[in-house]
Amino acid sequence: MKLYIANQNYSTWSLRAWIIFERFNLNAQVTKLSLFTPEFYQTLSAINPAAKVPALVDGEIKVWDSLAILEYINDNYLEGIAWPADKALKAKARAISCEMHSGFMNVRNELPMNCRARRKVIMSDGAKKEWSRIDDIWSEQMAAFPDGWLFGEWSIADAMFAPVVMRAKTYNLPLSELATQYMERVLASQEISTWLAQASEEADIVQEDEAGEPI
Repeated sequence: MKLYIANQNYSTWSLRAWIIFERFNLNAQVTKLSLFTPEFYQTLSAINPAAKVPALVDGEIKVWDSLAILEYINDNYLEGIAWPADKALKAKARAISCEMHSGFMNVRNELPMNCRARRKVIMSDGAKKEWSRIDDIWSEQMAAFPDGWLFGEWSIADAMFAPVVMRAKTYNLPLSELATQYMERVLASQEISTWLAQASEEADIVQEDEAGEPI
């Protein structure tokens, strides 16, 4: 398998797909492309019509979009264990994953992932409302699974929210006690430690993702 990602400091969707390979020690050749370069578009346009990361090539099969990649890996390599086994929990895990996939636009636009930085941003009312919803999701799941991930065992839902944890760290965003517990669990994981170490080795600066002011 070949997985194409972009700058680890900035690329949220890359992190979501990459993390499942790291979590389950799956053998994939990872190619990192610098955002917004000719090589980026030339390489990806031959793989998927969107010319975006992440992109997965598995033999003759090509998959793009983070959630599609996560589902593909779960179905074909993990025997479905990356979703909760319980029917109700699986439905909820999918619902909040899709909510993250399609929503929270203000948080995404105003608070771009920037792993190496510590910055201050004044959030709009819309972003504050979305951040409150994220806090509610994390708090509710930590109340239900105090010693686990969002659904006890690690799941695709945790992959979908991993870049949001990075934002909480970068911008020192307010979180309730239970939501903070979840953030700390994610940050202490081996997968995120590896991602952050690799991101720290990058030198590229994507100016449009350098939001706010340095702390």
